[in-house]
Amino acid sequence: MTDLTVAICTFNGEQRLPEVLDRLHRVNPVPFTWDVLVIDNNSTDSTPAVVERYQTDWGDDRPLRYCFEPQQGLAYARQCAIRESTSDLIGFLDDDNIPELDWVAAAYTFGQEHPAAGAYSSRIYGDFEVEPPANFQRVASLLALTERGAEAHRYEPTQKVLPPAAGLVIRKQAWLENVPSRSLLIGRVHGSMLAGEDTEVLSHIQQSAWEIWYNPAMQIHHKIPHWRLERDYLVRLCRGVGLSRHVTRMLSVPPWQRPLAVWAYLLNDLRKIALHLLKYGPEVKTDPIAACELQLFLSSLASPFYIWKKEYLTPKS
Repeated sequence: MTDLTVAICTFNGEQRLPEVLDRLHRVNPVPFTWDVLVIDNNSTDSTPAVVERYQTDWGDDRPLRYCFEPQQGLAYARQCAIRESTSDLIGFLDDDNIPELDWVAAAYTFGQEHPAAGAYSSRIYGDFEVEPPANFQRVASLLALTERGAEAHRYEPTQKVLPPAAGLVIRKQAWLENVPSRSLLIGRVHGSMLAGEDTEVLSHIQQSAWEIWYNPAMQIHHKIPHWRLERDYLVRLCRGVGLSRHVTRMLSVPPWQRPLAVWAYLLNDLRKIALHLLKYGPEVKTDPIAACELQLFLSSLASPFYIWKKEYLTPKS
């Protein structure tokens, strides 16, 4: 057993993974035990060879382990990390997340100081290849950029806001007690941009007695390539986030209230669409951020019908 497992979920990450591993290899000695676990989510490139090359001279103070997860989807990769972890604290990094050198220590320390925290998130800065478009901050959170101030605080269930899983530390006990083995949202696979798998997991944990926290002492730089700031990608991203919202919204609603809640959300989405068009009008065609927001509202409106069709009418593979 170790005190902390750092799990890196990757798909075809041979170009991105080395920078993350280099950073973790440089972490200063700490007064607790930890290891690094790479979850290869069905990669078709040289990801296994990259990990094997690093294992050759990695050292024994922070073991580097490799696990292959054949089922495509980030939800499956994270389930694999939970199964294979050797610690009750699992810190998740994506293969484009570069942690500060004290991130490991900050992750462990916060978990010891907040035993009721079932999960806690990092402060995530954008490392942009090109300058983001104007007003980008209005959709920055959809790219897992989390800037919520310099003070640690709890995510209250009434706020209906949860952090991304990038840079998130999960308490294994909280996951095993509350997260179903089969998720409705599995991540972006086979060209689909359907998102929300992070929020689905955290919603299950938050419905229990466990708390969800923001810890700004854990700092990460998220590398954003130029193509992730282009209009087409951002619009597809917003569509995927919107289409997942029926699942994540209903998780916090008692079953007997859900039929009414669906109609309440539909009416609220219609209100948001109308107000957005009144405010921006023709700008939607020229302003990529306004176009993204409109797509988010439209997809949220369509989400109940999309999820129902996906879950009950689409043949399962």
